[in-house]
Amino acid sequence: MTTKTRDPAAVPWGSPTVRVVFAATALAPLGVPLVSPALPVVRDAFGLTDATASLLVAVYFLTGIVLSPFIGLLADRVGRKRVLVPSLVVFSLAGSAIALAPEFWIVLAVRLVQGTAAAGIFVTTVTLIGDAFEGVQRNAVLGVNTAVLASGAAVYPLLGGALATVSWNAPFLAYLLGLPVAAFAWVTLEEQVIEPDVANRGTAYLRSAARLLARRAAVIPYGTAFLTEVLLFGAVITALPFLLFGTYGVSPVFVGGAITATEAVSAGVAAANGRFARQLSDQRLIALGYACYGVGLLVAWWASSVAGLVAGVIVFGAGVGLTMPSVDALLSDVVSAEYRAGALSLRNSVTFLGRAVGPVLFAGIAVETGYRPLLFAAGVVALAGVVGTVALTSD
Repeated sequence: MTTKTRDPAAVPWGSPTVRVVFAATALAPLGVPLVSPALPVVRDAFGLTDATASLLVAVYFLTGIVLSPFIGLLADRVGRKRVLVPSLVVFSLAGSAIALAPEFWIVLAVRLVQGTAAAGIFVTTVTLIGDAFEGVQRNAVLGVNTAVLASGAAVYPLLGGALATVSWNAPFLAYLLGLPVAAFAWVTLEEQVIEPDVANRGTAYLRSAARLLARRAAVIPYGTAFLTEVLLFGAVITALPFLLFGTYGVSPVFVGGAITATEAVSAGVAAANGRFARQLSDQRLIALGYACYGVGLLVAWWASSVAGLVAGVIVFGAGVGLTMPSVDALLSDVVSAEYRAGALSLRNSVTFLGRAVGPVLFAGIAVETGYRPLLFAAGVVALAGVVGTVALTSD
């Protein structure tokens, strides 16, 4: 169903689907950006290495890598609402329980549970948008949804940095915000009607959706989703805090502010995706996003000051705003509605894989190379993404 508005690029703010999706999406950045500024504090509290502390980010995404497709299937069987609401509740309760964990291995175990719930939130919110909207309006809603995600990621690092100055576990109490959102979703969201022939396909449905990975049209959205998250969570979310803290001795609050500036730019660019889509194809927007990644990371590598380093990652943030709404819009277009939940849940698996790989990859290699050479290498890889995207599009 497509919600009609006078302007095809306008977001229908009165839609119950839009309100619930945006409210749930606003919680998602609590998962990592909230705790990213606290990584050095958590490291010191438990006597960990940088690489071990980065597991706080990595394990959050592990179960989502495997379970996201099955969550998509479950959403088709029982309905989006019946998956989204329990996911919000578990996300909130598991996250807040981390504050009581006496040992780091318990923290990681609970983060696995919380990450599973987060996968449910990611899959159902994007699928709801794909179900309800199409064309330029889909780009507009996905763009604002990404902007909501980025806005939360802009605010929560400041909150996390401030709470981390109180104690290592104080940031995790913020997860209790998920409970009222779960109640709001239960009361407000209308349940999706599931077509019997789709709901009864079981694993055959997932196999059919997985075949999309072999299609050339799916290379750009899936590949971009993976590489974006590797670079974002490896270079910005993980490497940046350690680099700023270790090289310049800045406070967790300042680290949170740097991430906030990056996410704020990402939010502003993403919110305009519907207007950009009037002039440029999703593939071209993705190519421009890669260009921002490459330029931003190379600027951060070259910079000899805190200001230059932060300026570089802000340019990177603009690339995320260009890229991610276009990835979901492109993927929604290249698959039929019959397989949309499966295709988007596979995209979520790829996304979570990138988020899990990025922190460990960057923190692990940095033990031998330091963080700055990694920024240079990441910038070169991103610029190669521009070439690859243009080549796949032009053929």
